[in-house]
Amino acid sequence: MRILDIRETAVPVRSSMRNAVFDFSEMTTSIVAVVTDRVAEGRPVVGFAFNGTGRYACGAAMRARFIPRLLKEPPEALLDAEGFVDPEKCVAVMSRREKPGGEAERAWAIGTIETAIWDAVAKARGLPLWALLARRYGPGTPSGRVFCYVGGGWYRPGQTVADLQDEMRRHRDAGYVLLKTKVGGLPLDEDRRRIEGVLEIVGDPRNLAVDANGAFDRDRAFAYAEMLAPYGLRWFEEPVAPTDFALYAEVCARYQPAIGTGENLYSLQDVRNMIRFGGLRPDRDVLQVDPPQAFGLSHFARIVEAAEAAGFSRAQIFPHGGNQMSLACVGGLGLGGCEAYPGVFGAFAGYADDARVEEGWMRLPDRPGIGFEAQSELYALMRELAPEVTAARAS
Repeated sequence: MRILDIRETAVPVRSSMRNAVFDFSEMTTSIVAVVTDRVAEGRPVVGFAFNGTGRYACGAAMRARFIPRLLKEPPEALLDAEGFVDPEKCVAVMSRREKPGGEAERAWAIGTIETAIWDAVAKARGLPLWALLARRYGPGTPSGRVFCYVGGGWYRPGQTVADLQDEMRRHRDAGYVLLKTKVGGLPLDEDRRRIEGVLEIVGDPRNLAVDANGAFDRDRAFAYAEMLAPYGLRWFEEPVAPTDFALYAEVCARYQPAIGTGENLYSLQDVRNMIRFGGLRPDRDVLQVDPPQAFGLSHFARIVEAAEAAGFSRAQIFPHGGNQMSLACVGGLGLGGCEAYPGVFGAFAGYADDARVEEGWMRLPDRPGIGFEAQSELYALMRELAPEVTAARAS
């Protein structure tokens, strides 16, 4: 198996949503196509990925450093014992001559390429990516389905509590049980009314999580922790800046229910530091690292192993992303669940067109690779990077 070409393009997310920190009006994301010499079902095997949501396109670094390094490497040096491209070897090549520290500058550029390589390798093997990840890193998901919660409650101009309740009813009607809503974008008392409005919809407070997107300073974090604690919510996500480990430790000491964090941590060392110094409690807190934004799926598997060694169960790991890449990780590594963003982030949100959530659970797909081909709006963008796939299908 050989990598023939790697291509990238930036695409606008086209979203006007707002959380407590910023809006998404300028957001872009990178789509990557990894073209190989393999053919499956009459079509060239091409792996696809994108660099997630919430971070801008990263093509400049890809084109300047990481793609040239891979394409210059002797092809046989990138292969595993069975003759398939080895994503871990590809990460090692892309990471050459990179100074330690400052991992965020390169984490999602390398990780997006690596994830696209995983897609190609799974397709070449004729396996769904989650099954290939289970084979390599385990333990997989014997039931063939994963838990899925919905992220919503974004701030919108003129939104009322009744509007928020209508949104949450729609999510419940679509099959979701655990819902998440934003906090921190309004004064505390107004956010309290929003939370109580959503609790009227979900009933059990363990079916509601809240997300502050790292917006709070010490005083406001403590005020929200005091306000939220009596409800006993599923988790309180990112109350403070992602790498302020000392302040996280203070919040955890004051807030007894679960904290969620990790979507803005991009390396194994980042996560180790959060666990060592951030006051997280292995018996309750939730880790939410985004796989393609953290050097890719093989590096993410090492993060999962490190969290387990520190006392966290895999059931406490909910990868950020709300996409089919994180779904594959949850299914392959046997994690707690994944999230979904229905109706937001344009083509980049959600799962296959035929995916269904039933009482909070979604069945894993049986399509080879990540399965973007079954996500019609997104795959239309991806095909533009690899027209040979469409040409082969037409012939």
